[in-house]
Amino acid sequence: MDNLNLIDTFSEFKELKNIDRATMMSVLEDVFRSVLQKRFGTDENFDVIINIDKGDFEIWRNREVVEDEAFSDPNLQIPLSEAKKIDTEYEVGEEVSDEVKLFDFGRRTILNLRQNLAARILELEKDNIYSKYKTKIGEVITGEVYQIWKRELLVLDDEGNELILPKAEQIPSDYFRKGDSVRAVVYKVELRNNNPVIILSRTSPVFLERLFEMEVPEIFDGLITIKKIVRMPGERAKVAVESYDERIDPVGACVGMKGSRIHGIVRELRNENIDVINFTNNTQLFISRALSPAKISSIKLNEAEKRADVYLRPEEVSLAIGKGGLNIRLASQLTGYEIDVYREVAEDEEDVNLEEFSDEIEGWVIDALKKIGCDTAKNVLSIPREELIKRTDLEEETIDEVLRILRTEFE
Repeated sequence: MDNLNLIDTFSEFKELKNIDRATMMSVLEDVFRSVLQKRFGTDENFDVIINIDKGDFEIWRNREVVEDEAFSDPNLQIPLSEAKKIDTEYEVGEEVSDEVKLFDFGRRTILNLRQNLAARILELEKDNIYSKYKTKIGEVITGEVYQIWKRELLVLDDEGNELILPKAEQIPSDYFRKGDSVRAVVYKVELRNNNPVIILSRTSPVFLERLFEMEVPEIFDGLITIKKIVRMPGERAKVAVESYDERIDPVGACVGMKGSRIHGIVRELRNENIDVINFTNNTQLFISRALSPAKISSIKLNEAEKRADVYLRPEEVSLAIGKGGLNIRLASQLTGYEIDVYREVAEDEEDVNLEEFSDEIEGWVIDALKKIGCDTAKNVLSIPREELIKRTDLEEETIDEVLRILRTEFE
């Protein structure tokens, strides 16, 4: 019965853990030989025969026939008189093979053997999972939500391996229930306490890149290249693309007829707005495209400091900055330039730089106004009071005082 139970254990591990035949045979033999070494001092004179398919194994010990008076090692030698009992034709110097039964080892030894086997195979499985997913970093996988915790989700892949989707790697509007299917990219693979931990991400730019490869054949085939992706997960993303074939419009190919290709990506990303932009080595043109949908009047570059001063008509400034400054922030990340926006003022139009009011308005208030693109008095006065409060996050009283001071200047 012990023998059968042991083999059942082998079969279960092989089926559940997907360990290849050769590796399983090697592990089984190693485990048996370690037991033989402890019991007999050596395993060199033993043959271990394993048949996983039949659920059976045999251990045979090979001993040399010696004269009775020369007999000294019961593990390596067998007296001639005993050998004759097995077969009368045995002679001194020949080799006798006899089967060693597992139950002869005792129940404690069998239990230790099973525990040792389980530990070895689990260790092997950990190594297999780690190696498998190490090569899958950057690939999209689909799994099933198995358990939901406050800080992370436990996801099972097709083979039942456990994967982790942390809250920080989920799109803010993501909502999953147990049993839901979830798509994510393999973000990183770690070893914690010698256990492989596979971490998934839905917020990584790589996830968006892989979704484009899946939806746009020209990207998958290499006809269109994604040069860079920046995103604020669940809110907005900007994707710079380039085509090496003049006959292919990279933006049109990515968006698809009536948005057919990009709609699937937007749905997967919980309605994240995606701006697809034609990449160019012309820095001014690239910055102009990155600030879309705003229309730029002119740009002054400072290559040394990687800064760009962008001038726009007053009605275009809010478009360039975007909700909560999101558009200009993503444009800066995409182009690699720190972008400042300024309203254009006609030459014959009187205006005053905000710095001129430093004796009446505190410096940190002026800085807050500059951050939203207001560097002159009329820039500030052209924006409604409520809009100023919302975009600068300043107190109502502070904004009212600033507006009073600026209006006084032009009365």
